[in-house]
Amino acid sequence: MDLSRSMKIAAAGLDAQATRLKTVSENLANASSTANTPGGLPYRRKAVTFANVLDRALEARLVKVAKVEEVPGNFERRYDPTHPAADKDGYVLTPNVNPLLELMDMREAQRSYQANLNVIDAAKTMISRTLDLLHS
Repeated sequence: MDLSRSMKIAAAGLDAQATRLKTVSENLANASSTANTPGGLPYRRKAVTFANVLDRALEARLVKVAKVEEVPGNFERRYDPTHPAADKDGYVLTPNVNPLLELMDMREAQRSYQANLNVIDAAKTMISRTLDLLHS
């Protein structure tokens, strides 16, 4: 496998993990948001699904974002009759976002992102050293 091809494969991984990090950040930013209207639905957690896609020009499989979609699940109910979004019984629905889960997902995405950066850096170093040898 040539080095430029390795860099393109790693770049696809960077793009996928960047989308994942943006989604996790959105989830964390909305972890405590509620609806604006009584009985309304709050923010729903989103998750990224990846796909293994064949790139015929590279003759390699790349990771791509297949979709970013809302995750089904129950909302937590919190009793707060003074809240503007409280239903007739005084309960407010809160997002189905677990900050601990999001932080773990963020950490995994960061490590995957860093691993892809390391592949690109190693390939660049090898290309540079090869050019140095050719000019010696």
